[in-house]
Amino acid sequence: MFLDASGSAPMTNRTLEAFQAGLADGWADPARLHTESRRARQLLDASREAIAEALGARPEHTHLAHSPHAGIERVTAGIFAARRGRDRIVASAVERDAMMHAAHHVAGGTLTVVPVDARGHVDLDSLATELAVPDVALAAVQHANHEIGTVQRLDRVAEVAAAAKVPLVVDATASIGHGPAPQHWDALVANPADWGGPAGLGIVALRPQTRWLPAWPEGDDWAPGGVLVPAVLAAAVALQERREVLDETSLRLHRMIARVRDAAASWPGVDVVGDPDERLPHVLTFSCLYVDGEALLTRLDREGVAVGSGSACTTSTLEPSRVLAAVGALSHGNVRLGLHPGVTDADIDRLLDLLPRVIADLRDEAGAPEIA
Repeated sequence: MFLDASGSAPMTNRTLEAFQAGLADGWADPARLHTESRRARQLLDASREAIAEALGARPEHTHLAHSPHAGIERVTAGIFAARRGRDRIVASAVERDAMMHAAHHVAGGTLTVVPVDARGHVDLDSLATELAVPDVALAAVQHANHEIGTVQRLDRVAEVAAAAKVPLVVDATASIGHGPAPQHWDALVANPADWGGPAGLGIVALRPQTRWLPAWPEGDDWAPGGVLVPAVLAAAVALQERREVLDETSLRLHRMIARVRDAAASWPGVDVVGDPDERLPHVLTFSCLYVDGEALLTRLDREGVAVGSGSACTTSTLEPSRVLAAVGALSHGNVRLGLHPGVTDADIDRLLDLLPRVIADLRDEAGAPEIA
């Protein structure tokens, strides 16, 4: 039972078939001029156009990268390079590590972190104060959080950024394919693997008016050496498949997560994290007092249940979560759920039957004090 699809969801048969078709027809180098390459180029252009349409972007301003992390790095560096004379980046405290690392790298460590409230929403007053200083190259505020599911109020964030004339870079790697695409951004990054496409591909969309300069070696594109055409085709098909049943799937997963939220909130010593209303339909994190996260993950895995624990975006998945610390939640002993469209009510029934027993057993084994 796979319940850890936040960031990497299983591919459907339709997506796998598209990938196979791409291998058959899109294997040639799309940059060359012969018939086979022109066929690959047609597949690549059509797939890019479909993805751009879903993002609310123009195909000519939609770029392909080797991964979401690579996309974040390049768009951050490119916009920073175009904003000469401005050497500071402002980011919310719950941005993924890839964004924080990219900002530190290109800004030479001149990164200002804006706090969030207990539900994970960025402090708009603090954001406005920081962006009012004319040394800011860009602001990074995600659409929705990959760990706690909170959806940011991007309309208000965008108003603040626009008033300060600071470009807004939006990490939408956790939200595209799970609800409406965000409308308010100057640059956007998406992750096909999160909506059931292949891994090893990132999407960067820019508004026509967004200024950027290549901050990488001459001759390189957003994806040096090119991308795998079958992967781009499969990503476009997976996104189209998600969009065809988006409302129905979102409602069903939202209801499942609500069941788990309500149940977990009633368990002793369990802290449910994130906004209960302004949230992604498929993501939930809760922390368990006196429970070791690694032991909890291992015990559930033995029972055939795959969940996440620790940080969702570090190289070591069991590192304490910076996001949970930012919202003032317990950063150890946490369970992170990421539901995909194939999850059933029976799966949730089994999870809710299993979790309280596993948590209680681990507390007993650790000799933890009784929780009222």
